[in-house]
Amino acid sequence: MSSFDQLLSEQIGHEFAASQQYIAIAVWYDDHDLPQLARHFYRQAVEERNHAMMLVQYRLDRDMGVTIPGVPEVQTEFADHAEPIRLALEQEKRVSTQIEALFAAARAESDGLGEQSMLWFLKEQVEEVASMTTLLNIAERTTNLFDIENFVARDMPNGDSTESDAPPAAGGAL
Repeated sequence: MSSFDQLLSEQIGHEFAASQQYIAIAVWYDDHDLPQLARHFYRQAVEERNHAMMLVQYRLDRDMGVTIPGVPEVQTEFADHAEPIRLALEQEKRVSTQIEALFAAARAESDGLGEQSMLWFLKEQVEEVASMTTLLNIAERTTNLFDIENFVARDMPNGDSTESDAPPAAGGAL
């Protein structure tokens, strides 16, 4: 199995794990009566699930075989309103590093199709890290949770993130 092939298989698991972690964050916000933050992270969970399914579809299209891995335990308790966002930002930075490694492996193996497939994910990660960084900055600047809720409602993406250039997701994007 090539390095790109192995990393791609692992990335499916990473994306599903990210989805599960975002569900846990959303539920925590829901349980703390912060509906805008909850809604935002429920949408993020669906987006990460879609990313996993895009990678599944890529493997199906290239006849690479697909194994769906289990996901590790997720964090469900947080000390304050900013900690879940801090965790989400760390997760997005980690995923960016993983996607960069996938791109580099494809390039090293002269796999032009693999390299090209990772370009959309690289662009997506720039947006994800920037968005989560902004949200964390807002959360750390205030203790007034209504300010954060208003910011999310007013300025965060509303979940219609299906871009025309997005890769297809196995079974269709949610």
